Order: sequence, then structure tokens, then C-alpha cells
Amino acid sequence: MDSKVTLKISGMTCAACSAKIEKKLNKLEGVAKASVNLASEKATVEYDSSQVKVNEMIKTVEALGYKALREEELNRDREKEERAQEIRWLKWELSVSALLSSPLLLAMLLMLLPADWALVSSLHFLHNEYFQLLVATPVQFIIGSRFYKNAYYALRSRSADMDVLIAMGTSAAYFFSLYNVFFQTVPQGMMKDLYFEAAAVVITLILLGKYLEALARGKTSEAIRKLSSLQAKTARVIRNGAEMDIAIEAVEVGDIIVVRPGEKIPVDGQIMEGSSAVDESMLTGESLPVEKKPGDQVIGASINKYGTFHFQAAKVGKDTALARIIRMVEEAQGSKAPIQKIADQVAGVFVPVVAAIALLTFLVWFFLLGNLTSGIISAVAVLVIACPCALGLATPTAIMVGTGKGAENGILIKGGEYLELAYKLNTIVLDKTGTITKGRPEVTEVVSLGQMTKNEVLSLAAAAEKNSEHPLGAAIYEKGLQEFGKLTEPQQFEAIPGRGVKAVIDNKVVYMGTRKLMRERVSDPQDYESALAALEDQGRTAMILAVDNKIEAIVAVADTVKEDSREAIAELQQMGLEVIMITGDNKRTAQAIAGQVGISNVLAEVLPEKKAEEVEKLKKQGKIVAMVGDGINDAPALVMADIGMAIGTGTDIAMEAADITLMRGDLRTIPTAIKLSRKTMAKIKQNLFWAFIYNIIGIPIAALGLLNPMIAGAAMAFSSVSVVTNSLRLRKFKPD
Repeated sequence: MDSKVTLKISGMTCAACSAKIEKKLNKLEGVAKASVNLASEKATVEYDSSQVKVNEMIKTVEALGYKALREEELNRDREKEERAQEIRWLKWELSVSALLSSPLLLAMLLMLLPADWALVSSLHFLHNEYFQLLVATPVQFIIGSRFYKNAYYALRSRSADMDVLIAMGTSAAYFFSLYNVFFQTVPQGMMKDLYFEAAAVVITLILLGKYLEALARGKTSEAIRKLSSLQAKTARVIRNGAEMDIAIEAVEVGDIIVVRPGEKIPVDGQIMEGSSAVDESMLTGESLPVEKKPGDQVIGASINKYGTFHFQAAKVGKDTALARIIRMVEEAQGSKAPIQKIADQVAGVFVPVVAAIALLTFLVWFFLLGNLTSGIISAVAVLVIACPCALGLATPTAIMVGTGKGAENGILIKGGEYLELAYKLNTIVLDKTGTITKGRPEVTEVVSLGQMTKNEVLSLAAAAEKNSEHPLGAAIYEKGLQEFGKLTEPQQFEAIPGRGVKAVIDNKVVYMGTRKLMRERVSDPQDYESALAALEDQGRTAMILAVDNKIEAIVAVADTVKEDSREAIAELQQMGLEVIMITGDNKRTAQAIAGQVGISNVLAEVLPEKKAEEVEKLKKQGKIVAMVGDGINDAPALVMADIGMAIGTGTDIAMEAADITLMRGDLRTIPTAIKLSRKTMAKIKQNLFWAFIYNIIGIPIAALGLLNPMIAGAAMAFSSVSVVTNSLRLRKFKPD
């Protein structure tokens, strides 16, 4: 399938609606997979563009009685306005419906009071059948027209949904009452059997549920709105030698942009001039500002704290990190978790079954018990209580809030299925370099073997490595520069591949490198082997310094462990997860690093291309595996794992291959992601329980004639609201 499109769908009312649209789209020639999400009101369709066009999909949806639009055609402001307009319209309909229904409800309540009360006699007109007909009719056919229209489209497409149930139930109560207004004869002073209040109040209560649900559902996508609001509106660029403020949309790759203290960085790029500290918490969740200098990358929407700097735009528009994150969160919120598909399948058959139960209820009451009135009222109650709204909202609302909460904490989850699967994980495989460790070598020890002080050793070693291109040599040079500010310029320099370097400094011949180099070039070696072995046992890479044919010192360099690694690994182990380290390093170095962070299970000397095979072996043992890595060579293993987690400070390729991206380099976000998954799944299970329990308990009670249709309407409306409200409680989730 070569194409993918997201359609914004309006008019869906329950899980049966989304299931119906999904079924129709999946039947289209050329559509590989269509997934409709009730909570986000979106359809995601994978299709072959040579066989089917987007317009055909839109027409298919519209033929079912819903409105559809390409998501790209609906900008965020317009979407926000449409949602606000929907809420305003619902509020108006609800107000009118409540105003017209209240006299009918009051008339019913007055019947419970003694007839000789002054209040009852003064409001006697409320019981007049023509008055009741007058106020009930607009509620039934004007306010309730949406249910008739949607029911018509549903039946035309040979399916049934919530609107069919409501239209059938309220119509039965209304037309039975209408028949009695004109044809029922009762003794003088008695009232006719009228149930206008049941139909009108049910419609009012359902609208109340829809109104509260629309308000609550608006909050589920708050994370997207927060992220979108972070984008700067303008950028200060230098063009033709002059500074000018332009709209963010007009920024081009290569533009030089000026950012002053307190301003938002408009797009992604690289600092050319100046330095500062930048607050990147909006993307990473990390509260401490990050120091930036020329050559460092800056991210659009992060906030410049102190200095002024110039940077060159590298990624603009939809290519910026923020735009990609918003896109990823939107796709995740529109995706389905496997548990939701079960709920959708249930909803698809639920409505016809309920209609059959309602019909059976009526037939039993009428033919076996001889009570037409109770038959109609009980059947109406069955139809009303059984609407599967809550069922359709149970999973997607929790997924939307969960993925949004993840984004706020620097955890980007690509889809609902990964959020669901994360709580089942029992094995975490951590790549060593750049994941457990910082991914860049640092000087850890300076051991003098002769008369030189440690400072003299470091100064000489750093000067010797000044022109080295090797990462270990560069680490020694960086350390010297950091300690002394200025280093002596070597008079001569020679790189000796695979061995080390030779330099002449202040007329001294300096060698810096391996044992092999010392054996080949230095004729007066000292006994350095025990000191060297001790450092190597700790996972250090040790280099020997020789000056004028005499070995003077050892400088140890290591890729040091991140400050938070040990804490994160201990937390994962406390959560009952098996933690495994995988690395291409030799066993001695690997065991040394593993010992520092508390890992006992180590896979060492694993070639990059073999990492995926090791993950596959673990899966074959029945383990549910998450692979955590940051490099290009980790991508196959990330894809092979049940869940791939990429460190966001790593490469774009790793992030593309992963299912979850941890925007910080902080491993503590792994247990946070798993805890968030567990919390979300708990909410989904609670939601599904409440959605089913309303129906399981309510339908038999209604069929037995023990449930007034108005109470059934209230229960149905508030079941949806309770499910959405329960999901919104996830917004209080805080990582430990």
C-alpha cells in the first residue's frame, strides 16, 4: 500500500457508528486497512492510490450520513472553532429541550401528590393532553430530528446504531401517547395514558450526556493543543544584512536567525555564533536548561534563557522536531489498541441484539401478560438503556489521555497498541553505548608511574593528542583543554594507525598509545602491566605515555555510565522486569559496566547485525521484550523487539524504527513509560467494566418493567460521561 490518509469525521454518536464506517471503508476496493476512532473522530486509511481515491472514501462515509474531510484541509484553528460551535449548538438544543420537557416532567411529579393540594389544582393544565402534545412535538421532531436523520442513514446502510435505538424507543412512547390523545376513552375526571414526558425527557437527558461528553472529550486532546501552542509565531532573520521579523511559515532552510534572551527558538538549526542556556523541557520533560555553544543543535519551540545567539535554520515547517512530535502524538491518539477492537466487534452486533430483546419484551408483555402499556414502556426502556456509547469511548479516551500524558513527560508513543503492550513487558534489553553510558569517552584516571605529577602527565598527553582524530585522543585533548585552558603546540605530530600517536613537544619525544606501540618504539619499558590490567578490569581503555624513551604514566579513558542508569535499572528490577545488557564490547569491559549499574545478565561481543538475532532468541523463549537503543545499528533490534524504545538523544533512524521514543537520554523514563501503560490499561479495564455493567444490569431490569425510560435515559447518558471522566483522571499521572 503506497498511501495513507486521515479523515476527520463528524456525526458519530456511538461505537456502532465507528464500527459501521470502518466496515464500509474496509470493503472498498484498494483499501488495505481502515481504522475509525470514535474519541478522536478520525479515520486512518491505508490504501492503494491506483485503485481508490480519497474522494471515493469521503463519498462512502457521507452516504452513511456522516461528514468527512481530509485532515490536512482542516487546520487546528478551524477544528477548534468547529468543536466550539458543536458545543454551542448542543447547549442551545439542550436548553430548548429542557425548557419544553420540564412541564411534562412536572406534570408527572404532580401525579404523585394528593389531588386536593392547591398546587396540584392550580397547575392542572399541565395534564391537558393537547398541552402535552404541543410541548412534546417540537422536542420529538425538531430537537430530536438528528436521531431520525441518523437512524434513516443507518437503516439505509442495513445496520443499526444508537440513533436507531433512540428513534425507535422515543417514537414508540410518542406515537402510543398520540394515539391515546385522539382515540382512548376514559371516565370523567380520569387521565389518559400519556407518555410524552418519557420520550421528551429521554431526548433531553441524551442531549445532556452528549453535551457533557463533548466538553470532556475536548479535554482528552489537550496535549496536542499544548504542543501546538508552543510554536513561535515569528522569527527574526538576517536577510541582505538587515534583521527583519517574518512569519514562521516564511522561514527557509539556511536562514540565519537571531534569538535573544527569553525568546522562543522558531525552528530547528545549528548555532553559528554566541552561546546560551536553553530550556528544552517542552520536548524532553527535563527541567534543567541545556548549555549551548557554536556547533550545537537547537530545537524549535524551546526557550532561550540567557544569551543572544545566531543560528542557521536546518529544519522548518513539518520537518521540525515539534511538528514530528505533534504528528506522532496525533497518530497515536487516532490508533487503536487491540482491546478496543474487541469492544468494536461487540458494539457491531450489540444494537441488533438489543432491538431483538426490546421486541421480545413487548411481545411477552402484550401477548402473554395482556398489557400493551407496560409492553411499550418496557421495550422503550430496553432500547434506551442499551445504547453502546460508553463502550465506544472506553478505550480511545484512555489512549488519548495516556499518549498525551506520555508526550508531556518526554515519552512519545507511536500507537495505542504499544501503550497497551508495554504493561505486559517482562524483559528489557539495554544497549550499552549511548543508552546505559553517555556514548562519549571521558578521561577517568591519570596514573603516574614515574616522577611526573598528574597535571604534568595530563598536560603533555593532551598536547600530544591535539591533532588526533581518534575519539579517545580527542577525549584526552578535551580534558586537558578543560583543565588548563591553553596547551603547548606540538612541534611535530604523527598518527600511528591502530597503535597511537607520536609528537615532539618542547623538544621531548612523546609516545601515547597501546602496549604494542610501547613494545615497538620504547626500549626502556617499566612494569606497567598490573596497573594497566587493574584499569581494564574496571572497563577502562588505558593508554600509556612514554617521554624520551621512558614510560611515565597511564591515562585511562572510558565511556562513563549516565548518572541515572543505576537508579533506573534498580527500579525496573523492583517492578519485576528482567534487565539484560547487550554490547559489542569485550566481556571484561562489558562485565565491568554491568557491575556498576547492577546488571547480572550480559550479552557481550555481539556484532551490530547480530543484536536482532539475540532479541529474537529471547522472544522464542516466551519473553515479552523491549529493546532500548540509540544508534543506527540498533534499528533492526528495535524493530525485532515486541516494543522498540529509542533514546531521543540518539539518531533519527533509531527513532523512526522505535515504537516508543524517550526524548531525554534519561533511562528513568523507561519505568515511567511502563507505569503509564499500566495505569492506562487499568483505566481501560475500569471503563469497559462500567460500560458493560450498565447494560448487563439495566437491560433485564428494563425488560421486567422495573425501569422507567427516563431513568434509563439518564443512566445511559451518564455512563458515557463517567467513562470519559474516568479516563481524564489519567491527567493526574505523575512519574515518581
